[in-house]
Amino acid sequence: MTDPNYSTTFACRTAHSIWRVLLYFEVFSYPLTAKEIFHYLDFSFDASDQALAIDEVKDALDEMVAQGRIVRFGDFYQTQDQPSWVEARLDCNRRADEYLPLANRMARFIGCFPFIRGVFVSGSLSKHCMKPDSDIDFFIITAPGRLWLARTLLVLFKKIFLFNSHKYFCVNYFIDTEHLEIEEKNLFTATEIVTLLPLYGREWCVRFFESNRWAQRRYPNFRLRLAESTPFHRRSWGKKWAEYLLSGRLGHLLDRQTMRLTVGYWRRKFSHFNPETFNVALKSRQYVSKHHPLHFQQRVLVAYEKRVKEMGVL
Repeated sequence: MTDPNYSTTFACRTAHSIWRVLLYFEVFSYPLTAKEIFHYLDFSFDASDQALAIDEVKDALDEMVAQGRIVRFGDFYQTQDQPSWVEARLDCNRRADEYLPLANRMARFIGCFPFIRGVFVSGSLSKHCMKPDSDIDFFIITAPGRLWLARTLLVLFKKIFLFNSHKYFCVNYFIDTEHLEIEEKNLFTATEIVTLLPLYGREWCVRFFESNRWAQRRYPNFRLRLAESTPFHRRSWGKKWAEYLLSGRLGHLLDRQTMRLTVGYWRRKFSHFNPETFNVALKSRQYVSKHHPLHFQQRVLVAYEKRVKEMGVL
């Protein structure tokens, strides 16, 4: 016989976790299905059958709807009575379907550049969402000691051949193969990690996920996205020669110089940032380059915590 106290505690914990999931995604005005909510819960179910576990989540959601604590529109749940969010979400989903094939081709193209080892799609598209003003964001793994050189080659290609357009070619986060673990560990980075969509360099994508198991522990029900079709890292004849020519002192010098010039430019352009903000939004080390001048991570976390306090969710 099930302990009623345990059942009550479990129901409370489920409702509490559901609240936090919905409030996080409502920062983006993005309602969720029961299956998506299950994936983003911060605890795992004992049920070995995922379908059974999702049914339990649906039961909890139906009870919360009946109590007037959340609202439902079709298959989507949210805490606010905003029916327009559903159509906006569906429109973003349709647009994502159109952009994903292009992102896949661009990722494989990026993989042809020297010192590129792995490519993910990140940002909104990795969550199957593409707003009209969204970019295709790429998260890139490079060879050690050549991150800034690889980054500069990609940026030059964008500036020269794409007229500096960010729409289809936004390369804003780089790490190298010796520093795969993301140093900032919070709700935002955990969500971004588990939703990354690997499109090139399968072996390095696997190692990246293995190096960031802490994010998987934050979302124990989320299945990492590693498609069988994700190609392994391969070096063409031209890529091998380019890496060979830049493997010695010349490559080392160019990597150091491109880092110095890039970071110097950022410090002048974003001189209004205090050191702490600069270090988070424009993190620049020999092994990592992050270019998020809008400081999106901080904005999301602040907005989320504000909603949590407003709704009294601890």
